[in-house]
Order: sequence, then structure tokens, then C-alpha cells
Amino acid sequence: MNQSHFLKSIFKTENFSAEEIELIITQFKEIEFNKNDFLIEKGKVAGYYFFLESGFLRSFTIDTEGNDITTKFFSKNDIVIDWNSYFLKKPCKESIQAVTNGKCWKISFSNFMKLFHIEAFREVGRTRLITNYFELKNHSISVIADQAKDRYLNLLQEKPSIIQNVPLKHIATYLGITDTSLSRIRKEITL
Repeated sequence: MNQSHFLKSIFKTENFSAEEIELIITQFKEIEFNKNDFLIEKGKVAGYYFFLESGFLRSFTIDTEGNDITTKFFSKNDIVIDWNSYFLKKPCKESIQAVTNGKCWKISFSNFMKLFHIEAFREVGRTRLITNYFELKNHSISVIADQAKDRYLNLLQEKPSIIQNVPLKHIATYLGITDTSLSRIRKEITL
């Protein structure tokens, strides 16, 4: 087994035996994706979840007026999943699409269940779920309670790679503002 395998940065040797890591890695399949490819599509049941090794993705939905609204960004080491669809077998309410070319590792639900007996594997999943919940909750509150400039500065501080690699139109919808407002905020900051 490759000592520098990407998944070893997720499933660390201090938490897993060598046999457990070997078993975990064999359940994942490497995939490369191109810009604009869909990993998960609205209306379909998510058959996989992914660990993102490289590239950038975004989840989005279409609002009642037909606008494409970004709900989350994904970058290196993120878990890319529609929790509700993957675990409850419900159709996805949003799509997850590549913003750049990249690579990730996918696991099917049946292969995931083969690993569920490993306590540390369950703990990694639980930790990721909790982290995702708090990110979503904080973003939802921020869109309501924070000024647009503060939301942008927060994203710039927490995930500068998103600002550098994702089109501004997607960043604007994620922040709940127009492209014009985002341009104005960016100008203010650079002055």
C-alpha cells in the first residue's frame, strides 16, 4: 500500500490499524472529474460520497425565480456528500458540480456499510457530519445577521482558496448578494 495515499490523510495511522486502513482504502475508488461535471444531481438518489483530493466543487440549487444559487463550496480534504440522499435514499434537492478539474475518492453505500464495524471509521464520519452541520448553521445565520462585506471577509479568511479558484458569480450567490455588490465590496477592500 502506498505510504502517501491521499486517504491516509483522512484516516490517520494513529487512529486505525494497518489492516483497517488497508480495508478502508480498498473500498474507495479513485475518480477524476472535469470542470462542469456533476458528482451528484438534483432529483437523483446519491449512490456515493466522495473525499476531495484536488479541485473545487460547489453545491447549488435553483430558486423559485430560476436563479442558480450556490449553497456550499468544497475544496481539498472535504467530504462531498448529500447526507439526506446518501443515507435515507431520498432524491437530492441540490446538485454538486465541478468548478475546476480535479480528483476524488468515492465509496458506495454498500462498501461504506462494510466499514461501519470499525469504531474509528464511524467516529470520522460523525465528526465530519457535526462539522458540516455547524458550517451550514453558521452560514445560514451569517446570511441573515451579518453585513455582506463581513460575509465576504469571513470567506476570504476561512477559505482563501475558494476566492482564488471559484468564479465570482458563484461566490456572490453563496454570500447572498449580487455580482455588482461583490465587485463593490472587493474594490472597497483593496483601497
